[in-house]
Amino acid sequence: MLNDQLRHILLAMPKAELHIHIEGSLEPELIFALAQRNGVSLPYPSVEALREAYAFSDLQSFLDIYYAGASVLLTEQDFYDMTAAYLARAALDNVRHTEIFFDPQTHTARGVPFETVITGIWRACQDSPVSASLIMCFLRHLSEEEALATLDESLPYRDKFIGVGLDSSEVGHPPEKFARVFERARQLGLRLVAHAGEEGPPAYIESALDVLKVERIDHGVRSLESPELVARLVREKMALTVCPLSNIKLRVFDVMGSHNLRELLDQGLVATVNSDDPAYFGGYMNDNFLAAFEALPLDAGHARQLAHNSFAASFLDPERKRAYLAEVDAFFATPSFANP
Repeated sequence: MLNDQLRHILLAMPKAELHIHIEGSLEPELIFALAQRNGVSLPYPSVEALREAYAFSDLQSFLDIYYAGASVLLTEQDFYDMTAAYLARAALDNVRHTEIFFDPQTHTARGVPFETVITGIWRACQDSPVSASLIMCFLRHLSEEEALATLDESLPYRDKFIGVGLDSSEVGHPPEKFARVFERARQLGLRLVAHAGEEGPPAYIESALDVLKVERIDHGVRSLESPELVARLVREKMALTVCPLSNIKLRVFDVMGSHNLRELLDQGLVATVNSDDPAYFGGYMNDNFLAAFEALPLDAGHARQLAHNSFAASFLDPERKRAYLAEVDAFFATPSFANP
């Protein structure tokens, strides 16, 4: 059991979220509200029936229902409402800054214009007290040609997003499949991240680093299977955006007590805690912190390290990054937190 002081620290400490799929924050209640607003028929009779369907055996079984949920998103206001709901929830968890993934291909394939998608999400970010940046992700189960076309389509809106990522089905779709589009994005000055080492092997992490030249690894929990890779990640201070509840829900680990978050930190890796797809995986940022700290031998020192890592690993400019890190230091300097 967490003691009251540690629980308060986890809930109240300033933090950044670096691994959140905005479509994965779409709660069943909002899915049904948008379906009604847009006249979309859902294959579930009620909110409760949809929530009961959130029993996943692996990444693909989750993706199937994830894409079905996204079908209700049709107008700019839909994307605004979804993003505003997430940002309001993030604010309650004392998230100061978030770098949000969005999947335009999920929507353009349904005939929703790229402009509709990014403008709705971006407007909500401008209206929120939470600092927010956007990262456009390519769907790795689709071809690189489709990713290149999406990058071309995004260029008129280059001022509205800071980077590109790679998500969707990992197994069978190694990072090197997207070498050309990531090189093009790098030449355009975009920040680069990629999902690797969730269901895929450590070799996928190495490919993401060597071929895609990413600056951050999303997930990366399987890195511990390769001591050489761990040494490299530590040496390069390469951040991992770890998603504890997601890892349990998708059977990457059987139970939270077997999660390797503590070991990642002990090895000197720049691990962070994030919510991934919170509507589907059982919780937002503070839920992930509480679940991990309940199950693992983690203490206030680890909480401070994770909060520090989250801002250090962000793509904020140096001045703003220093300001947030100072806020973390000030929070933990409070006398009641200094010696938990």
